[in-house]
Amino acid sequence: MSKKQVRIGMVGYKFMGKAHSHAFRDIPFFFDTDVVPILQAIAGRDEQGVRQAAEKMGWASYETDWRRLIERDDIDVIDIVTPNNTHAEIAIAAAEAGKHIICEKPLALTLDQSLEMLHAVKKAGVVHMICHNYRFAPAVQFAKKLIEQGRLGKIYHIRATFLQDWLMDPDFPLIWRLRKEVSGSGTHGDLGAHIIDLARFLVGEFSEVIGMMETFIKKRPLGDMDIHLKGRAESGQWGEVNVDDATAFLARFENGALGVFEVTRFSRGNRAGNRFEINGERGSIRWDMENMNNLQVYLEDDEPGLQGFRTINCTEVEHPYAASYWPAGHIIGYEHTFINLLVEMMYGISKGYSPAPNFEDGVRNQAVLEAVEQSVRTGKWVKISELLKLRELIGG
Repeated sequence: MSKKQVRIGMVGYKFMGKAHSHAFRDIPFFFDTDVVPILQAIAGRDEQGVRQAAEKMGWASYETDWRRLIERDDIDVIDIVTPNNTHAEIAIAAAEAGKHIICEKPLALTLDQSLEMLHAVKKAGVVHMICHNYRFAPAVQFAKKLIEQGRLGKIYHIRATFLQDWLMDPDFPLIWRLRKEVSGSGTHGDLGAHIIDLARFLVGEFSEVIGMMETFIKKRPLGDMDIHLKGRAESGQWGEVNVDDATAFLARFENGALGVFEVTRFSRGNRAGNRFEINGERGSIRWDMENMNNLQVYLEDDEPGLQGFRTINCTEVEHPYAASYWPAGHIIGYEHTFINLLVEMMYGISKGYSPAPNFEDGVRNQAVLEAVEQSVRTGKWVKISELLKLRELIGG
């Protein structure tokens, strides 16, 4: 009880609201931090819905206007789990009010918006993070450790996918994720942002990209969906789908590595196929989010006859974050990636720094997203550095 309390105000309360709420509540249970999060208030436009969410998820109060939440003196952190088109306005207002900020991905609709957000948090001097939770699976963190130790040697390749199939029904409704004015893009920003961030985290900065996109179903009925990705049409009206159903792109990295990336919601049988394989001169690693505790590792230094991919269950005390949970072999789940990310934010607030991934990572991820879109329009390779220089980021 003597620890400093950090009072959280969350804007939004559905799928990611549930994940973040659970994580904040469990941080003190699993981690010993100098500051502890308090679920102070939640905001949403639907008063009945936000009131029920507050009661169920353990929030002390609620607001029906996010502006009132930011104005409150009893809020230290603003957690943004709303649709993409609202991120910039909320984050900039929160920064100007001196609140620390955690924001869901992608950071913004455009690179320009993301830069405005970055400039706002830097000017205000607040702690900021972007929620790329897959970085915080212990197996991914262990992969990072092996790469940094040079166990794979020089990195030559990364191939990464995020494959889903929940949109293949042509009668699935036209939810906000399928409207460019709200989401910015389709699978590209929703799923592609994740594997772009993982690639930057594990391999390094992108140099240039070229891509292609496709929208397979052009019209859908108006409607909504629940947190289980189950859709429901709400009228006989139909609307145009103006975002991608699938995106694929090639990449070169600044360190010379090559990348192959694919995201789609039209890959039958794949529920959440977030996977990568990284090949180096001395070894390779593989990871699959649907089996997130395991990391497959191949090391060329193994003696002949014993060479091959070994499966490492990353639940030992030697693996990142694993010691805070259960004995070896007692696996953790999707929700723990959010706990691991948000505990880093608590450390950052305690020490006065912005842990990675923060808004600078969000900007660089946004630059790759935008470069792929530009390459689709022009049919040419697009250099990330040139895109960033146009926005006065590099060297600024």
